Amino acid sequence: MSLKNVRLEVMSFLEKDIDSLIEKYLIPVEKIWQPSDFLPNSEGPNFFEEVKEIRELSKELPYDFWVVLVGDMITEEALPTYESWLMDIEGVEQDGKNGWAKWIRHWTGEENRHGDVLNKYLYLSGRVNMREIEQTTQHLIADGFDIGTARDPYKNFVYTSFQELATYVSHNRVAKLAKEKGNKQLSRMCKIISGDEMRHHHAYSEFVERIFKVDPSQMMLAFQYMMKQKITMPAHFLRESGGKVSTVFDEFSNTAQRIGVYTSMDYIEILQKLIKRWEIDKITDLNDEAEKARDYLMKLPSRMLRLADRIKIPENSYQFKWVEPAKL
Repeated sequence: MSLKNVRLEVMSFLEKDIDSLIEKYLIPVEKIWQPSDFLPNSEGPNFFEEVKEIRELSKELPYDFWVVLVGDMITEEALPTYESWLMDIEGVEQDGKNGWAKWIRHWTGEENRHGDVLNKYLYLSGRVNMREIEQTTQHLIADGFDIGTARDPYKNFVYTSFQELATYVSHNRVAKLAKEKGNKQLSRMCKIISGDEMRHHHAYSEFVERIFKVDPSQMMLAFQYMMKQKITMPAHFLRESGGKVSTVFDEFSNTAQRIGVYTSMDYIEILQKLIKRWEIDKITDLNDEAEKARDYLMKLPSRMLRLADRIKIPENSYQFKWVEPAKL
């Protein structure tokens, strides 16, 4: 049987439990938080006072903070790209009956709120250039992105397991920084977003765990493949207005590292957590190639730690069009 057919068979096998997985990891629409829970009530008598409070508190947050918050928002706003990418993996059919398509739609519905609430907050803050942000977001969606997974569900689930945990780390750190500056409202908003990301991380990690039980060798090779090429962040192809894909993502990453929101050490720690979560050292029935892949993965964190020690982050901030000097 070909690798593709094996994957289709495994996806069909896992699909039988999709309703219980949705119930376990996703929250019904009527029970989950909505963006309006964290934003001024436009129908209320105190709307303008509440907006004024947001604008006053925003003055206390530094330039690098706004750059990271904008980058996080743009990443979340590019959700149409992520949904279309997941809908194209092997085993997913958009016929209305396919369980995996159901999962992706429900997952998308939860994720969609993140960009929505952050977008509205940034707009009300008065600290950013919304038109520049909107252009960057449209570029990111129009350009698309290649994360090296093709249509392989195994590789895609490794990616989402990693990426959901990375976004948890980023939003959670932003929440802590906002709290330190006295902005409790923004802190609560980012904290609850990070909670969603952690739930989603556990879901995709369970998908991988289940695959390891029925197709361990190919799942191990998919894990190795993704880590060899490195996990590319969704916003890797960020670009500003009038420019090509260039160094914008690198500068955004430098900013995130400089203020401790997401660092090279976090990348390594996420890898270590996945190795531990999936009990890579204990998996049995591997073929020779998969055994070599396991050996590679077990040694990879220590190799990456040696490289991380050499990384130097620029001290000076890159001037993004998203946050203008006049608004500092």
